[in-house]
Amino acid sequence: MDEMDCNDVFKVCLNIPFPTVREAAIAYDVLRVDAEPRRSGVSKKLVLDRNIFKVEFAAEEARQVRVAVHSFMEFLILVSQTMDQFGPPRSDTYGPEISIKAQA
Repeated sequence: MDEMDCNDVFKVCLNIPFPTVREAAIAYDVLRVDAEPRRSGVSKKLVLDRNIFKVEFAAEEARQVRVAVHSFMEFLILVSQTMDQFGPPRSDTYGPEISIKAQA
């Protein structure tokens, strides 16, 4: 068995399909704000490709990647359950659509 080079990087790539582009965008926007802590030694790259949410984790230790993926999946499950509770999006547009009515 060959010894592992200390410069090897462990990577995990996830392709997470959503039923619609809008639901993928919602999950992407919610989960992209949480950067990995610097001390964790993990880099995380998020990409939105239509209704596929792509995530790549990389670190020098397998344990670091495992912990980061586990944490991410916990948040992803929470986001998915929340979207399920509220039902499918009512429109294909996404963003602040606030109308302010003048008070009489």
